[in-house]
Amino acid sequence: MFALDYEGCYNRAEDKTTFVVDSHLHFQPFGGRAIPFDKMLDMILAEEVYFVNAYGIGQKLPAKSSCTYYLDCPGTTVTPSITNDIVNAANIAKRLPNNTLDNFPDNLSSNLPKNIHITLSMSFTNLLEPEAVVPQIKLLDKEFPGMFSWMGEINVAKQAIFPNGHHAVPREEIALWKDFMALMEERNIPVSLHSDLGNDKNPTKYLGLMEEALARYPGNIIVWPHMGLSKELSKISPKQHIGILKRLLDENPNLYIDISWRVLYDNVFSKKKRRPYYIDFLNNYSNRFLPGTDFVASADKSNDSYGQEVDLNSDILKDLDDTAFRNIALGQNYFNILAIPFKAPDICKDK
Repeated sequence: MFALDYEGCYNRAEDKTTFVVDSHLHFQPFGGRAIPFDKMLDMILAEEVYFVNAYGIGQKLPAKSSCTYYLDCPGTTVTPSITNDIVNAANIAKRLPNNTLDNFPDNLSSNLPKNIHITLSMSFTNLLEPEAVVPQIKLLDKEFPGMFSWMGEINVAKQAIFPNGHHAVPREEIALWKDFMALMEERNIPVSLHSDLGNDKNPTKYLGLMEEALARYPGNIIVWPHMGLSKELSKISPKQHIGILKRLLDENPNLYIDISWRVLYDNVFSKKKRRPYYIDFLNNYSNRFLPGTDFVASADKSNDSYGQEVDLNSDILKDLDDTAFRNIALGQNYFNILAIPFKAPDICKDK
């Protein structure tokens, strides 16, 4: 088994406090041009991030749209698309033909490697047409055999794009996912379900959707992005929010939570009265969380934009205990979920 060596152990007093795994990065934007693939890789490696989960985008603006972000175009319909998954796969096949751990260095501290391991995600899944999902998976299997090992981010309830034709999936329609969820379970492929918990008027308005998905598909590895939070839900109390998450984690051993997106920092982790509750929560459930940025690689972004997102989304990690830091920031949870033969370094005792 390889190890992120750092000369035997990881010294938290001297080594970086940001994560080495970005489990939530959109290589394709909602609309317009993407950051060129090679440039994006350079931006990632500049932050000493070595493992990346490459999403397409869960919703795409029409090709003829002049917008790059859905909030710029209320009334313009966004729909899932397989196009961005094909582009991502083609980029990786062409530029990273050896996207494998076979030749990946086992020491990522000295002489930083020009290597990155990308987990490729199927982001096309359209829950309005669940019967079409398996045929599209088979298309990707044929064109890019063995390359996709994640699914998502699938939009179950995303209030931000309600003005763009999206609506929350009716609870009774979750049963219609059975074919593609069975295939994902068979392949041990994690499924990321974007499902807003609720909003400030009704904090648990959509909670039943996640509960239904977890109840119907207990054998699937399900990842809940952003802790279920959103810009529409900023006032929920830590006690209520964490109570819900703890209950679902206790009841569902295959549920994981990603803590990507700067909204978590802006509305939760940066708040002095809220932060201690979440530090305690992350420490106590440290084997169930994944780090990430939720960065969207739109070509109009500045060269330092990715680094800024890494810093903000890593901010809470520096206050975690050693076990949680190793599991989350140093990637052990990510390696475990994907059965990647990598071992995060132990934390130096005299840090």
